[in-house]
Amino acid sequence: MHLDHSHDHGPAAVSADARRPDGSRRALRIGLGGPVGTGKTATVAALCRALRDELSLAVVTNDIYTREDAEFLLREAVLPPERITAVETGACPHTAIRDDISANLEAVEDLEDEVGPLDLILVESGGDNLTATFSKGLVDAQIFVIDVAGGDDIPRKGGPGVTTADLLVVNKTDLAPYVGSDLATMAADAKAQRAELPVVFQSLRSEEGVGPVAAWVREQYAAWTASA
Repeated sequence: MHLDHSHDHGPAAVSADARRPDGSRRALRIGLGGPVGTGKTATVAALCRALRDELSLAVVTNDIYTREDAEFLLREAVLPPERITAVETGACPHTAIRDDISANLEAVEDLEDEVGPLDLILVESGGDNLTATFSKGLVDAQIFVIDVAGGDDIPRKGGPGVTTADLLVVNKTDLAPYVGSDLATMAADAKAQRAELPVVFQSLRSEEGVGPVAAWVREQYAAWTASA
């Protein structure tokens, strides 16, 4: 199931520092947030595999006390090691992506300096709740990932992540029959909460996999480069 309502899918907000100090266009930054266990890191890994042959990309992961998500990406060899870095937030994950973004800004800028030029940097938040959002000073667009195992009432509960993210991903749809989640209900509630903002229902185990999300990222990149 894939809901992609017709509207302008270009980056919702361009940071004031859209250019690097030398005047060149910096990489597009897309944030991925969502509760613990919804499949953010698996989605990042799948996006890297889908896009790495066409875009120069890198990843910043966030964990509170470990480098677990970065280490998963390294084990999966989704990108060369120098293109994956980790931020240990030491506090609630939303602090480092919304309140004090300095560590993440340093990480993305270091990646551009060390392995650039880059087209795209994916910034993955640590697992948080439905209020998690990224600062517009850190990312240009954001994806919020929920999953069917959390209950089919999650879209109805709303919260900034569900209602305002540039793309909502409802993940692990293959589990719906086993956890009693009704995908039609989730689709209707998501539309009620998000109006014309796009929603993708995704199972990384299906043939379609991350395809619709990767297509959305390509649209963001096309809009980003067109606005240069």
